[in-house]
Amino acid sequence: MAANEQDFSDWGGKTEVSYDIIDPALAERLRTTLLRTEQTPATGVLPTLGHWCYFQAPAPADLLGEDGHPQRGGFLPPIALPRRMWAGGSLEFLAPIPIGATLSRHSTIGSMQAKEGRSGKLVFVSITHDYWQEETKLITERQDLVFREAAIKGNTASTKSKTTILPPSEETPAPLHSQTLRGDTVTLFRFSALTFNSHRIHYDRDYAVQVEGYSGLVVHGPLLATQLAQFAEQHFANDGRSLRHFDFKAVSPVIDTQHYTLCAGSEADDGCVPLWIVKDDGVVAMRAEARFL
Repeated sequence: MAANEQDFSDWGGKTEVSYDIIDPALAERLRTTLLRTEQTPATGVLPTLGHWCYFQAPAPADLLGEDGHPQRGGFLPPIALPRRMWAGGSLEFLAPIPIGATLSRHSTIGSMQAKEGRSGKLVFVSITHDYWQEETKLITERQDLVFREAAIKGNTASTKSKTTILPPSEETPAPLHSQTLRGDTVTLFRFSALTFNSHRIHYDRDYAVQVEGYSGLVVHGPLLATQLAQFAEQHFANDGRSLRHFDFKAVSPVIDTQHYTLCAGSEADDGCVPLWIVKDDGVVAMRAEARFL
């Protein structure tokens, strides 16, 4: 691949099957991390996007890279670019996940694309995950990863990279619903633990700032997506309808010292709802679309 002078064409189509039990205790810890005590009580099914807490490979500590991620070369190709981010994804929800159930996940490496961006060399990797309970498919998911070059010493991601600013009001109307949150360090710690995510940008401030070039700890993209999807459910999952599709794309990192606002626009006739997250400086952090049927 041109971006890092490596060819990973043999990785395309590579598959992996893994299994996990939807542990009730882990599900409850996730619910209490994301929800306030006065909100929806526990049910017998996993909260939306809660499956990201499961199917986490128990990588030994001595097989982790400097960034805290498991070293590549197993299922993921050994791309030399050091920085890895979850750039977005697309999910179709076919049936709820029962708590206590045993599930299988069938993963396939899809497209791999090298690009040259403003921040340097990039490699995009797409992975498809199908989640099954015996013969019933529950979720189909596409996960988009991006691998990037090392940060330039002395620069932070908030100052050296171009960011997407909220479009003018005539193009993006005021949200129909909104909720302001803050990515505090306790929530970041708890979500890292729940997802067995040892990426140091979420808990090691010195590493996040000095090595990866951020201005503070980074709020997990999956945490933001989970909050946004569940926020949409609170307002649009009614009259027997449920969330059937959710597409999201990370646009700009959220730092733990920032407030950010979950926003939802008006629902279209086909059940699609535009969603976005805007930071306290007016920069869009995530764009998404949910569909309720």
